[in-house]
Amino acid sequence: MTPLLAAAGLRKSYGPLEVLRGVDVDVARGECLVVIGPSGSGKSTLLRCLNLLEPISGGRIVFQGEDIAEAGRRAPEIRRRIGMVFQNFELFRHLSALDNIALAPIRVKGEDRRAARERAQHLLAKVHLPDKSDAFPDELSGGQQQRVAIARALAMEPALMLYDEPTSALDPETVGEVLQVMQELAEEGSTSIVVTHEMGFARRAADRVVFMDAGAVAHAAPAARFFSNEAPERVARFLGKIEA
Repeated sequence: MTPLLAAAGLRKSYGPLEVLRGVDVDVARGECLVVIGPSGSGKSTLLRCLNLLEPISGGRIVFQGEDIAEAGRRAPEIRRRIGMVFQNFELFRHLSALDNIALAPIRVKGEDRRAARERAQHLLAKVHLPDKSDAFPDELSGGQQQRVAIARALAMEPALMLYDEPTSALDPETVGEVLQVMQELAEEGSTSIVVTHEMGFARRAADRVVFMDAGAVAHAAPAARFFSNEAPERVARFLGKIEA
């Protein structure tokens, strides 16, 4: 099966610092790929390169059959097909939850305002916030804001969703509500690449797991095998610390 997205030999440097060192990673349609690893291993940089938010220093990124690494002026159009959820929500503080979700479909895709707002309401229900359409970000908990951010990304009907440690800025009691929405989307067949430290989510929702270390893929396997006793020693030590 041809992957929806495949990166080969991906490199990214900031001056003399090489953050990504020949990363190979791919995701198939309908697959949930979870990327884990220690802090500083290049996980977030990988997502930003895949979404063309950072220019790569070498390698290829093929998305929907097109090499997009040198997209140039076409990068914004390509990013419309790749939804991204950041650590810190990035919502517009002066807009309600509903308007945050409807804004891009109206302005970027030229959708009818009423249709976009109706779909935004549907997406709020999908992320379990049907009664928060008129709430502003400052009136929502961190978990609620992140679910609005997920709905906002879904509003553009992306072919691929990228999640960059979406629960890292949340209070412990709100982490579960965000992970539940992400798991439901994965079960519905949403294609996603998730950078996370939440191993419970990885065990439940991932089809495959990639372990990054020092800017490279150190291990990758289907989730069941990844979390089995077959994992390499480096992976086992990491899991032992993070799940302790």
